[in-house]
Amino acid sequence: MKEQGVFIFDQERHLVLLLHIKHHEVSYKGLIIGKALKRLRRKLMEICERLHNILLKGKKFYYNSDLDTMPHNSIYILYEKGEREHGSDRIVRIGTHTGENLLRSRICEHFFKENKNRSIFRKNIGRAILNKESNPYLTVWNCDPTTKANKEKLKAVIDKDFESKVEKQISKYIQENFYFKLLAVAGKDNRLELEEKLIGTVSSCKKCKPSTKWFGNYSPIDKIRESGLWQVQGLYSVGLTKNDLKTIEKYIV
Repeated sequence: MKEQGVFIFDQERHLVLLLHIKHHEVSYKGLIIGKALKRLRRKLMEICERLHNILLKGKKFYYNSDLDTMPHNSIYILYEKGEREHGSDRIVRIGTHTGENLLRSRICEHFFKENKNRSIFRKNIGRAILNKESNPYLTVWNCDPTTKANKEKLKAVIDKDFESKVEKQISKYIQENFYFKLLAVAGKDNRLELEEKLIGTVSSCKKCKPSTKWFGNYSPIDKIRESGLWQVQGLYSVGLTKNDLKTIEKYIV
């Protein structure tokens, strides 16, 4: 049975729920699981709202912003036109880079470099474009041509001219509809840990859901449509604490 917006109550998800309750210090002794879940939901929504409010202080970066003004190492937080929640623009994707000093390169891979095999974000936008059109090429688009096993197999079915047209559609959509904010975080491990907590916070917030007009509703991927985020990794993981929120304020660019 699915509990809308947060967890599916199988054994694994039940354990995740208990982990969230403990992590967020939700008092649940003597409560049935339903009441404990309500308390947890309220706490998650409060933290997500505070996160959105804190990020209002951050500078907005667009596809044509000067890359030289950006720090070399950061977590990027994407917003999409028309998506609102918590009294501000709604977060629709959170990401970072694993190598050192590669933020600017990562931003270029999302916004400019027309190669969906270098950006899962671009690949997911392309999936929504093709699925909206009920285009059968979606099956080819979903494949990974970078693996040795697939290279020969896909050679005969990949239409480079068609993919080039889709890539241009992707660039146009991303450049016209997204902006981002940055959290300057040094150290790969620190970035990855905070990225996971941010994703867990936003994806677990029952209130922070997509509008009916959100383009992600055309995605063929259930997790994207249900979470309202252009990603599937790290969803519903343990999120931010109040202390983490204080740290984030120091990281805002």
